Amino acid sequence: MENRAITVGQEQLSFRYYDLVMAAFVTILLLSNLIGASKPSYITLPLIGQWSLGAGVLFFPVSYIIGDVLTEVYGYARARRVIWTGFAALLFMAFMAWIVVLLPAAEGWPGQEAYEFVFGNSWRIVLASMVAFWAGEFANSFVLAKMKVWTAGRHLWMRTIGSTIVGQGLDSLIFYPLAFWGLAGWPVDLLWQVILSQWLIKTLWEALLTPVTYLVVSKLKRAERVEIFDEHTNFSPFASR
Repeated sequence: MENRAITVGQEQLSFRYYDLVMAAFVTILLLSNLIGASKPSYITLPLIGQWSLGAGVLFFPVSYIIGDVLTEVYGYARARRVIWTGFAALLFMAFMAWIVVLLPAAEGWPGQEAYEFVFGNSWRIVLASMVAFWAGEFANSFVLAKMKVWTAGRHLWMRTIGSTIVGQGLDSLIFYPLAFWGLAGWPVDLLWQVILSQWLIKTLWEALLTPVTYLVVSKLKRAERVEIFDEHTNFSPFASR
């Protein structure tokens, strides 16, 4: 059966794999922000030496790739629902981290100081994550959806990389200053080096994984038997439908 080309707003659809893609997106979002965001690391480059980057950069870009898949296959409105689901999950994670750090440690447990060092600033990190995630993901999804209409569904690589440049740029530019500006261990020059590194590495990840994106998008479109174009979509992040 051939794919159905659907203009969003004309037909209500149900999908087999949408919930699984949503679950993968939220899982990677939470783990990359909880485990990788607060640790600066580095790589050694020829002629340059040590170049600083955030440790979470190895995994967080996968959430943007899944976001691209969501918008490309299921349309902006369903991607918007997933973005808000991720936002709610980050909010709960912040609340849980605050409660767990606040609770007194059992007598004799030696890990409280280290626990507070890692998670003590989580309110600020997650607040920054939420703002950056919200702005970056909605920008990414908007750009990809609009470019799909403009290109009549052609040149997927151009859409995924172009939307990532915008979305990841906003994400990195918002997250690191909000999360770490003024904290010990994060001098200004290191902060801006990490911002630039994150943006470049995330975009490079998107480009390198383009064949994987093509494969996943192709398989999902065949499985769902649909091709969605956001020609009449309400692109407001706050729209309910």
